[in-house]
Amino acid sequence: MRVFHVADYPLPLPTQHRFPGEKYALLLSALAADATLCGLELVAASPVDDAQLLSAHAAPYVHSIRDGAAAPAVMREIGFPWSAELYRRSRASVGTTLAAARDALDSGLSGALAGGTHHVHRERGSGFCVFNDAAVTVGVLRAERLIERLAIIDLDVHQGDGNASLLGGDPDTYILDVYGEKNFPFRKVLPLHHVPLPPRTGDDEYLEAVGSSLPRAIDAGLGLVIYNAGVDPLGSDRLGTLDLTMAGLAARDDLVLAACRRAGVPLAITLGGGYAAPIHDSVRAYQQTYRRAFAASTVGEVR
Repeated sequence: MRVFHVADYPLPLPTQHRFPGEKYALLLSALAADATLCGLELVAASPVDDAQLLSAHAAPYVHSIRDGAAAPAVMREIGFPWSAELYRRSRASVGTTLAAARDALDSGLSGALAGGTHHVHRERGSGFCVFNDAAVTVGVLRAERLIERLAIIDLDVHQGDGNASLLGGDPDTYILDVYGEKNFPFRKVLPLHHVPLPPRTGDDEYLEAVGSSLPRAIDAGLGLVIYNAGVDPLGSDRLGTLDLTMAGLAARDDLVLAACRRAGVPLAITLGGGYAAPIHDSVRAYQQTYRRAFAASTVGEVR
């Protein structure tokens, strides 16, 4: 199994910034040192280019991020200060999802150690998201005639308003979005198939909601499933409202992995959100996701 990362493209943030940018390096190191993942290939992804970004985003927005001309209000909504490094990093983040999707179409299962940037609309970013990795990936792969129908299974705790805005009207894209109803974004753009959950929802109720919703999504996404495996439903997450345990997140991942394997649908996993206090809880949860995925890829079933 191959997993694509952005180690060569650091995320430059001021000291004490609320986004835990260190989690990416911590996760990459944890996966590289994990003896249970012997044979997992960690591959540096290539950034997408501007032409690929334009498959989902308006040219003035892309160029403003590239050139540093974005208005202060635009950058405040994104939540990051502008820098040339941010532009390069954001293109590389989208590149991980595109690479994982391409690889999944060949191998059946792949992953990204970035992506899940589901708050970006055509002309604006938001919520620590600069470019929309899923929408760009869909646009590029369709232009290359590699996919037609697909599903996005979004299990990040935050509703994917950007995904719904960019892809919600597409009859060949099925979006399943299970999220905390009392959480960001506060102006939601809802896809047809969404499951809002009340605060402090725990493992049993969450797994029932996901498990009962998955079959239709898998049936609809026969060409490819992009799975936003955000770990911010974890009870210790600072920006979440749900109350999942590590075991609950593992069971969630197993549901998605097993459903895709039974249906023979290629699956690309993206990282999504994780803001636990301490951040090592999020890193352990991400690592757990890739342990489950790697087990599924090597033995043919989820252990």
